[in-house]
Amino acid sequence: MKFEITQGLTARVTDVDDALVDPAFLVRMAELPKLGSADVLDQRRDGDVVHQDVRFLFRAELSRAVTRVVDPALMTWIERSVCDLTRHETTCEIIPDHYGGLLTGRYRSAIVEQRTGSLRTIIGELKVKMPLVGAKVEGAIIGGLKANAAAQVGLLDAFIAGR
Repeated sequence: MKFEITQGLTARVTDVDDALVDPAFLVRMAELPKLGSADVLDQRRDGDVVHQDVRFLFRAELSRAVTRVVDPALMTWIERSVCDLTRHETTCEIIPDHYGGLLTGRYRSAIVEQRTGSLRTIIGELKVKMPLVGAKVEGAIIGGLKANAAAQVGLLDAFIAGR
């Protein structure tokens, strides 16, 4: 299932870039409504390119049909990102810790300057390979991503303002 998310932010592009690779901000992502935890596993810089792995735990209400097949406590994944701070672009692969053959995902984000801040656009695709319930799980995960993206705007703005 393809998805697109936009975030209107009050901060400048470079401040948003810096926050999205700041371990102090990344662990605060656990405060978002559909996440149970956020842990920075690895981060390394090569000039203006940051490579990072962050593990997340998905927390959302799932239907009984889905929970018969998937244990919500095992819905953890690593976001393996490459963030180009010069181009203000990130590519990310979603790597499930469990159910690896059932879920694939990737997205690309770009941040552009606006008159009153910046605009971040996230375009991606998520595929859940489960007969009968795959589309429902995809919908639940993408719904969680959209809810988190909306809440992340306030979290980013507050984090940047507090620096």
